[in-house]
This record gives sequence, C-alpha cells and structure tokens, in this order.
Amino acid sequence: MGAGHAHPLHLLRESPVHRLAPEVKIAAVLFFTIIVVITPRTEFWAFGGYLVLLVAVAVAARVPALWLAKRATIELPFVLLAVALPFFGQGERITWLGMSLSVDGLHGAWNIFAKGTLGVLASLLLAATTTMRDLILGLDRLRCPAVFTQIATFMLRYLDVLADDARRMRIARLARGYDPRFLWQVKAFAVSVGSLFLRAYERGERVYLAMVARGYQGRLPRPADDRAPTSQWLAAAALPAATAGIALAAALG
Repeated sequence: MGAGHAHPLHLLRESPVHRLAPEVKIAAVLFFTIIVVITPRTEFWAFGGYLVLLVAVAVAARVPALWLAKRATIELPFVLLAVALPFFGQGERITWLGMSLSVDGLHGAWNIFAKGTLGVLASLLLAATTTMRDLILGLDRLRCPAVFTQIATFMLRYLDVLADDARRMRIARLARGYDPRFLWQVKAFAVSVGSLFLRAYERGERVYLAMVARGYQGRLPRPADDRAPTSQWLAAAALPAATAGIALAAALG
C-alpha cells in the first residue's frame, strides 16, 4: 500500500490509540463528527461534553495540547467569518458593549466555531495517531472506492519524487541567474510547472505499464490478515457511544 512515508501531522508515540487498527479509528471519528454536526447549536453544554471526550482521547494518545492548538489554527479563516456574523446577521438584535448584535448571527457564529473546532481537533487526533499509509489502508478495509485509495497511494508514493524534481528545477533556474521578483518575470517558472506536469504524466504511464506487466488487475494487494479484532472495534466505539449519550441527554433535557 505504499512506501511507508510518514506525514508531518503524525506523532510517533506508544499509546493504546496508536495501536488501534486504522479502520476503527476512521469509523469512530466519522460517527463522532456526524453526531457533533447534527447536535442543535443551542445545546451549549453538549459541546462542552464533546470537548471533554476529545481531551480524554488526546491524553490517552499522549498528544500534547500545544501541538493540537498550533495546528488547529487552520480553522482561523472560518473563525473570522463567524466573528462577522453577529454584526451582519438579520432578525432580533441585542446591544452588548454599545454594539448591536444579531441573535441569530451569534448562534450561527457559535455553531461554526464549536462544530468546526471539534471537527478539526478530531481530525488532528486521527492524523496524529495514524500514519498516512495506514489511513489509506484503513479506507481500503472500509471498502472505500478502490480508485480513490489507489490514487491516494500513488500520490503518497510519488509526492516526494515530484517535490525533489521541483527542487532540482528551481536550483537549475537559480544557477542560470534567473531569480524572478516581479509578475512579468515568471515565464521560466510557468515553463517549469508545465515540464513537471509532463514528467509526472510520463512517469505515471511508465509505472502503470510496469504494474500491468506484473499482473496488476485494478486493485493493489492487501495483507492476508486485514480484519481488526472485535476488541478494537469495541474500544473505538467508546468515543461515538459516549458522544451519542451526551447528544441524547441534551435532547431529552
């Protein structure tokens, strides 16, 4: 399923969460996210409960809080959008610190911030405890379309190769005295991008023909023992089960 490359979000740790099969972690995060999304935005305490569950998973996985906080900043553009909603929202308005705020906009901002943050943290925990190769393997075991998993596998395998090609092209341009600083000087860069695309396309054709010659029939080989034990499914089910319990308690309360 690939060359075993690591990705920058993976943390090499020894923990019960790291030892879980990738497919059970993917399923747990998926169901957790679905429950979070369908939770009404006015159930404020439920979102606090979801956060506590993620903190417990982070502690069990030995993922530092600062590591999560730094990488969660990827959602900042959405947070900025959420901040604007109370000012431009319609409907009933309230006054706070001399500012006129929309009640519906406040709820919308909270909805984006709470659900977005929980989703990002859950995804980061999944990435931190699972290598990219194992993520693709887990998707394959969950019967994800083979076309998707195989494209992702080849992308993972040859991403470093393409990055190295791009680096050599840049060094060659600089060695020839080409150091563009203005928009009208980017012709050589555009030519390099086109050349890189052609190289990647030709390499892909050669790899495909080599695979067909070796018996490739549209699916990569998988390990013989590829079923996660029931104990791991039960352990991973603890997160979505607890999330569902919180959501149910919020709905009944």
